[in-house]
Amino acid sequence: MAGGGNAIRGSRVGAGPMGEAERGEIAPRTFVSYWCGKGHEVRPSFALEPGVEIPEQWECTRCGLPAGQDKDNPPAPPRAEVYKTHLAYVKERRSDSEGEEILAERLGELRRRRGTE
Repeated sequence: MAGGGNAIRGSRVGAGPMGEAERGEIAPRTFVSYWCGKGHEVRPSFALEPGVEIPEQWECTRCGLPAGQDKDNPPAPPRAEVYKTHLAYVKERRSDSEGEEILAERLGELRRRRGTE
């Protein structure tokens, strides 16, 4: 927009001084230190109000590992579950001999439908 419009320069919707007068009083807060297995420290703040529970663990914002409040004994990293294929799940439910029986049964049905048996 050139030199003479109605635009308010340097501001946008929601811009302006936002102080405690407009937002209200800030709740008293406490900072809690959490350490992950890589030694990173995370310090989230929590409101000091009745009913607010401070969690035992927090996710490290740097590496994503779980972090605990004991610096010398951080929580162990989660075990990664190995990806299983559909065949691996089937093999958990059926033995090889059961699989062979089912395969023979289905092949017999297929052959009967095609008229090759």
